[in-house]
Amino acid sequence: MSDLLSIGASGVRAYQTALSTVSENIANTGTAGYTRRTTTLGEVASIGGGIAARTSSNGSGVVVVGIGRSANAYRSQAVRSAGTDLAKTETSIAWMSRIETSLGDNKLGDRLTSFFGAAQTLSADPTSIPARAAMLESAGSAAAAFATTGKALDTATAELDATTSQAVDSLNSLGTALAKINDGIARSQPGSSSAAQLADQRDQVLDQMSTLTDVNTSFDGLGRATVRLGGAAGPAFVVGSDSGQAAYARNDEGAVQFTVTQGGATSTLSPSGGALAGFADGAQRLVAARDGLNAIAKDFTAQVNAVQAQGRDLDGKAGTAMFATGDTPTDISVALTDPRGIAAAGANGSMRDASNLAALQTIRSSGGFETRTVNLIAGNAAALQQRTTVADAQSAIRDGAVSALASASGVDLDSEAVDLLRFQQAYQASSRVIQTARDTFQSILEIR
Repeated sequence: MSDLLSIGASGVRAYQTALSTVSENIANTGTAGYTRRTTTLGEVASIGGGIAARTSSNGSGVVVVGIGRSANAYRSQAVRSAGTDLAKTETSIAWMSRIETSLGDNKLGDRLTSFFGAAQTLSADPTSIPARAAMLESAGSAAAAFATTGKALDTATAELDATTSQAVDSLNSLGTALAKINDGIARSQPGSSSAAQLADQRDQVLDQMSTLTDVNTSFDGLGRATVRLGGAAGPAFVVGSDSGQAAYARNDEGAVQFTVTQGGATSTLSPSGGALAGFADGAQRLVAARDGLNAIAKDFTAQVNAVQAQGRDLDGKAGTAMFATGDTPTDISVALTDPRGIAAAGANGSMRDASNLAALQTIRSSGGFETRTVNLIAGNAAALQQRTTVADAQSAIRDGAVSALASASGVDLDSEAVDLLRFQQAYQASSRVIQTARDTFQSILEIR
């Protein structure tokens, strides 16, 4: 009789746990990062065998072996890899768009065209003071466009540094969180609900890490994650309950550098994916755009000033520099304030001579300032368009990977409804077994 009671009681306990697991699944249908859980049941073995088993007073029954997760390591890794690639591309796109805005918003090419157009207009009447004033005004607009464009690129560079530093701080915070989760997994009972919750948290942290940089993960028998950054050959970042510290800096050439310090040793991190790789690409493109703009500005001011120096102004004096340059090649201002000072005439020309203005048109063609400006903008725009196309494809790949993972590890309400009904019936049947045992025992007690 005690066998019947213990069997029924074990069933009630086991199916109560199973019902709780199903209820947890249903409640977390829309919870991001939640992995479907299952209750694994096992038969309670009899003591010994043969006659001893048949005469044993201990009943059999069912016991909860553990709470499992419907995790799929391969599909989870596919989601992380796709997310890493997409994060790199999207981050690159963000900074390439910023470069496009910085180069295009100030209409530098149009200002250069207006400057040379004003010089050509002045050549028709070199003695015209209004035409000279218009040329000086165009020179000021071109100088301002150079300065504003340079400052826009400098501002973008400063903001990239700040954003990258924040991303590195986030990576360090995630590393610290993962180390604590690893410690919690080591302390939790394998197969328990808390172990499953910690495993979900571990996977969510790894997913977030993968959007920042490419990560290589391995797991021990308990489920603790070891993480290397930058691929399998990269520096160790999280080992057990110990987490390293990533850092960000720039070298003298303006290139981005990342390092990881773990266990007292500092290693170089070379991310090939994630936002950090996108930041590195953006920084490289910003440096290239700045160098290209500097070269145009330097050549423009030097050649225009050289033309000025070889001519004569309206008063027959040698021409002076039209532009002055500050700390950077794009920090340009108009040094010439008097319209009469424009050296329109050649060295031996009269006041109505405009041969020196023709020299400006010559350097316009040979220097290619407008063409170089257009090419600088167009080159970035073409690369941006190409990168956007890649992002669309990578987004579709990631969506497919997420859907595949959800089908394998997510909650299906239809199957949960079936399990709910099945476990409910089993629970009720186990309760009925206990009631039957009680009724039978009461009947025996009433025998006289």
